[in-house]
Amino acid sequence: MSEEAGFHPSEIMLQQLSANWIALCPGKAMPVAETPAIDHDGTIVTERGAITIYLADTFAEAGLAPAPGDSARARYLTWLVYCDSVLDPVVAAKAHGIEFMGPRYSYGSFTEMVANLEKALSSQPYIVGDSFTAADVQIGSGIHFATNVLRVFPENAAFTAYLERLAARLAFQRYSRREYEMAQAAGMVGSH
Repeated sequence: MSEEAGFHPSEIMLQQLSANWIALCPGKAMPVAETPAIDHDGTIVTERGAITIYLADTFAEAGLAPAPGDSARARYLTWLVYCDSVLDPVVAAKAHGIEFMGPRYSYGSFTEMVANLEKALSSQPYIVGDSFTAADVQIGSGIHFATNVLRVFPENAAFTAYLERLAARLAFQRYSRREYEMAQAAGMVGSH
């Protein structure tokens, strides 16, 4: 998100909440240790979807979010929330061998979720339409993780083409390079 929005991550304190951090910021953050959080000039924002909306709106000049009043804003917000409320729980359940029975759960089944994403990405280049948005940062990272790390997504031409479009973005390439260098410095990967 930082690469797409055009700010350096050091400009915002990105933090996985810890007991120490929560103790330092009483009343400012969700008391869940796995919750991502940012501190931007004293404003604490938690939860990935909220952070994405906040950053896209705060760094509006990057053009990552349709403006309020734009008809695309509804689709944008829908897909941003869909990532955390449908894609993530269904993928996590699938990765742990849990199968949902569609209508019994508010987020439906794995098959329904895959079909919904495939329908959207088969008819347009990005999740909201013809333009890349911050929703693509979320949905794209979810599809990438489910496909390449957890390996629970089926091989699918629409997903492959979508991930290729995202990987071709200069911001993604800068991010990937930075992540690799950080992993290399931490001894997590060897040098080439």
